[in-house]
Amino acid sequence: MQSENQEPIFKINLKIMLVLIISIVVISMLLFENLFFKSTYLLKNFGDLSVDPEIAFTNNKPTFLEFYAEWCEVCKEMAPQVSSLKDEYEKDINFVFLNVDNQKWGNYIQKFSVNGIPQVNLFDKKGNLISTFIGKQDEKKLREFIKNFEKEENPYEEIINAEFSIIQENKKNEVNPRSHG
Repeated sequence: MQSENQEPIFKINLKIMLVLIISIVVISMLLFENLFFKSTYLLKNFGDLSVDPEIAFTNNKPTFLEFYAEWCEVCKEMAPQVSSLKDEYEKDINFVFLNVDNQKWGNYIQKFSVNGIPQVNLFDKKGNLISTFIGKQDEKKLREFIKNFEKEENPYEEIINAEFSIIQENKKNEVNPRSHG
């Protein structure tokens, strides 16, 4: 008899624990929503915040060109820092963001040999490529290079970090022997 009385109490305790756990998760997500969703939100809006590349290379301003993808975890990690740089320097520097998944930017992807993202290319006001950063970069390092835009002579420099995403090939249009039945 006693075990029958304990079973409903156990079920009630289990329900209370489940409700408490769900409540804690929901409250945590609301309190820390910027940490969970800000990077993804920023990446989705990078394309809208971008200067058209044709304008950027002809308006006599230095250019910060970033190749990214919304699925790229490293891009998500860097998004708040890049957004901060943009907010600070957008009056003096063109910020161009090109999503590698958009076929519209294929010619730029080939032209700048993009095979790992994020890739940031920095150009002087004459449109000369002065730096290429591949992979996760420290905001301090990017700031340092941006401040050096003013120098007349900037030798080209490539900085690669092992933390980057390899561009995924778009195989939607690929034909193989089994695709025709």
